[in-house]
Amino acid sequence: MELKEYLEQVADNVDMALQRYFGESVGELNKASSHLLLAGGKRLRPAVVMLAADAVKKGSSQDILPAALALEVTHTFTLIHDDIMDGDDFRRGVPTVHTVWDEPTGILAGDVLYAEAFELICSAIGEDKAKVKAVALLGRTCAEICLGQFMDMSFEKREDVDELEYMDMVAKKTGVLYAAAAAIGGMLAGANAKQVSSLYEWGINSGVAFQIQDDLIDLLAKPETSGKNRASDLKSGKQTIIAIKALEKGIDLSLYHKDFLTDAEIDGVISTLEEAGVLDEVRAIAQERVKTAKMMLNVLPESEERKLLSQITDYFVTRGF
Repeated sequence: MELKEYLEQVADNVDMALQRYFGESVGELNKASSHLLLAGGKRLRPAVVMLAADAVKKGSSQDILPAALALEVTHTFTLIHDDIMDGDDFRRGVPTVHTVWDEPTGILAGDVLYAEAFELICSAIGEDKAKVKAVALLGRTCAEICLGQFMDMSFEKREDVDELEYMDMVAKKTGVLYAAAAAIGGMLAGANAKQVSSLYEWGINSGVAFQIQDDLIDLLAKPETSGKNRASDLKSGKQTIIAIKALEKGIDLSLYHKDFLTDAEIDGVISTLEEAGVLDEVRAIAQERVKTAKMMLNVLPESEERKLLSQITDYFVTRGF
């Protein structure tokens, strides 16, 4: 099966399952909790859970479907809180939770999803010992995501963020949830310790590559393709890997930290960065993460699912253009 077809199939199955669990929400808080969750999405994290499970034990993905949902629910809780912190009005084509209701309700809606994620893992079919480990891993993952978000916000007040700090931040903010998705899928399917560890490292490295690609998409992709405002990171002065590498080469991007930039100005920045080799260097960093991630899959037996996990890593650094 092709990756595109697999991801579409998983997204359909996850959407139907989420509708069963959350579609008949009663009460304003439950409606707020399910608002963004039911608005769609690529459902990449549930796909990773299910692929990892089937790569360890063919056919186990249906038994652990609730755990796959748990990762999507966790992801959504972080988005609801991120939207409040960033003051965003739209997400997945719908108004954000805090704009439909209010900020206190948005905070509580995210908290509800956070709690329900753990309940979903416990309802998966699997050994109790594996479920305890999965719950512990998800708990640690949520704490690291919060730390990653805090680091990202603190970077906005600094001009001296280095590459190591950035990599640590994106590993926590983005990588750990993909890592948990892969490791939890493997755990619940009966993976051994080495396989679980390797799946976790696959997720960390794939997630970092995913975030680096996001940085490139923000600067390089047209709004009609990316669905986002062009060069928003540049305008806001966000400390991305592109900004860090530009500073290393003596390129001052602070002149472009303003609310509005013309297309000509953005194109000029891109040309400057291309000529200095910044963008090629950033792409190379992402590719190195891709290479490391793929190597981690060698502990798994050869299978269609292992191949699809490898292809997901490639997709992470090719999407958006």
